[in-house]
Amino acid sequence: MSRLATNYLGLDLRTPLVASASPFTGQPESALRMQEGGAAAIVLPSLFEEEVVREEVELSQVLEQGAGSFAEALDYFPTVDAFESSAERYLAVIGQMKEKLDVPVIASLNATSSGGWVRFAKLIEEAGADALELNLYRLGADPTRDGSGMEASDLEVVRRVRESTDIPLAVKISPYYSALANFAASVVETGANGLVLFNRFYQPDLDADTREVVPRLELSQPWELRLPLRWIAILRSQLATRASLAASSGVHTGIDAAKALLVGADVAMMTSAVLRKGREHFATVEKELVEWMDANEYTSVAELRGSVSYAASDDPSAFERANYVKILRSWNAPHDPTSRPQMP
Repeated sequence: MSRLATNYLGLDLRTPLVASASPFTGQPESALRMQEGGAAAIVLPSLFEEEVVREEVELSQVLEQGAGSFAEALDYFPTVDAFESSAERYLAVIGQMKEKLDVPVIASLNATSSGGWVRFAKLIEEAGADALELNLYRLGADPTRDGSGMEASDLEVVRRVRESTDIPLAVKISPYYSALANFAASVVETGANGLVLFNRFYQPDLDADTREVVPRLELSQPWELRLPLRWIAILRSQLATRASLAASSGVHTGIDAAKALLVGADVAMMTSAVLRKGREHFATVEKELVEWMDANEYTSVAELRGSVSYAASDDPSAFERANYVKILRSWNAPHDPTSRPQMP
């Protein structure tokens, strides 16, 4: 077995470096290049229920337009079978990926309705995906719904998808649940095989001239890894061997990947760094990870994983509030020769 080998969602991977959802992972040829560069698994972009529903509504409106007015005009419209929905295209891509790739193909799903989660999860399994990642993305903007109700709704999604499918199931969550450790444990107890930490909430911007809300995509920065590091370190000991953990957001280098493994991640997922530096960046990160392991005398990922998690750390409180004061005091203001020293 390779020293970099790991297991994620019950899938044996050559390395812990996984290509998370991006424009690159939705294209078979591009995904193949990432596999050749060193990606140990490919996560497809999400299938969004909103896109499927919008297409179905638009198609229905087109086909109904003019119906009953001129019978001969109906001959100009193609049959419904001639239209390929985004869901059908997505399922076709899964099949193409399975034909081209040797690494596991993990589909991603972002639905809005209870029925949509189950319907598309079944179709994804039938299409041949090796695993499924549920992308839970929800804003608590409804004042009539409290936190416990929203959490219960998310857990119901996990339960229904788990009951309707047999493939390994990961759940990608946000860090904004009020009692994150409790919710994470509940997701696993409900049937998830793993957690992906975390879902990035992209913030829209406002054009001051047009007064329009506009999308703004900002690629992740290495400092964003700190949040997943803290929570993976905490959750690793709590979930023990019950669930896989994936670090997502801020993994750009081999050192970043090493940090994720040290706190207990099974895999480190990359998107932004690959978009910036190309599909071959996986090979660079793998080389950096091996060099770091050699320098620090780790013989395998298994030995490395979780060696400084919450439970293994000499100072577990460093992952909690006790480190708060140290962080605040770690900032040094630029020297100003005109300023006077402050009394303590």
